[in-house]
Amino acid sequence: MPYAGRSQLSDTTRRSTVLEILVTGGAGYLGSILVGLLLEAGHRVRVVDCLLHGGQPLLSFWHYPGFDFRYGNICDVEFMRASLCGVDAIVHLAAIVGDPACARDPAYAREVNLVASINLLQECRARAVGRFIFASTCSNYGSASTTDQFADERTELRPLSVYAETKVEFEKDMFDLQYGSHLSVTSLRLATLYGVSPRMRFDLTVNEFTLEVLTRKHLVVHGENAWRPYVHVRDAARAICEVLQARSANAVEVYNVGSTSQNFRKRDLVDFIRMHAPAAQIEYVAKNEQDLRNYRVSFDKIAAKLSFRTNWTVQDGIEEVARLVKSNVINAGAYPRCRN
Repeated sequence: MPYAGRSQLSDTTRRSTVLEILVTGGAGYLGSILVGLLLEAGHRVRVVDCLLHGGQPLLSFWHYPGFDFRYGNICDVEFMRASLCGVDAIVHLAAIVGDPACARDPAYAREVNLVASINLLQECRARAVGRFIFASTCSNYGSASTTDQFADERTELRPLSVYAETKVEFEKDMFDLQYGSHLSVTSLRLATLYGVSPRMRFDLTVNEFTLEVLTRKHLVVHGENAWRPYVHVRDAARAICEVLQARSANAVEVYNVGSTSQNFRKRDLVDFIRMHAPAAQIEYVAKNEQDLRNYRVSFDKIAAKLSFRTNWTVQDGIEEVARLVKSNVINAGAYPRCRN
């Protein structure tokens, strides 16, 4: 099983030019991993976050002289305009993340995920920001026409939720707004994340299933044969770092982020997890009609163009999360807060 430290940056990335990087949502599940990797590589990192889930994930970065934190909401245009001063590149992670969170208030989800993102992109175009990297999602593929084929970056997008719809709409606007600009834009369609992070989440499939099986000894699984790709949160952060340093010949680029070997059905995840709790009771029920997502994804492009390979497997991640749950480092009373 990989150590957390195994997901370090490549030697090429370490030797690269020092950048001033703005990370929106840097206190989040992915952001709190990414910020550490960027600081470790010697970059100056400015984090913008409204701290919806608290600021503790940022405490370990406070001693870095290149770390700068600014408290605020990305919907505040004036605040974001000031935050962009002197920035070479932006990694835009801030969003209302996940289907349930977006479904609770679709209008606000669109304001944050779409309107604020468009405003931010326009501000980047208006100043000397060179790179704009957007955290999108493989959920954009929705329900593939056949799971015998793997969706790639050219596959038709079929969003089936408010969350995915906002990501797809912004991708289109991002590419349309880029033309005639000096700005290089990249959309990273991330596989479903899993693994341990300073801002822990137990509402992600692998993490949630592992927690439920170990603590409740019972798990209800909807749509056990639905396919999804999965990627460890540290591998996703590494991919962002590699894209930041890539010398792209294209002003517009899209990459799926993950590993083709890490496409699994929910039933496969259960089989992996049951090794840690053989007596757990698993209940399979008919697929939820409101969640028709079912897709397998190819990650050949990022492997070929950036030589990116993942370090972690789903089995590694399950073991990591299982050790965390068994350790009592996170008190059981805090589990509900570890969700979006």
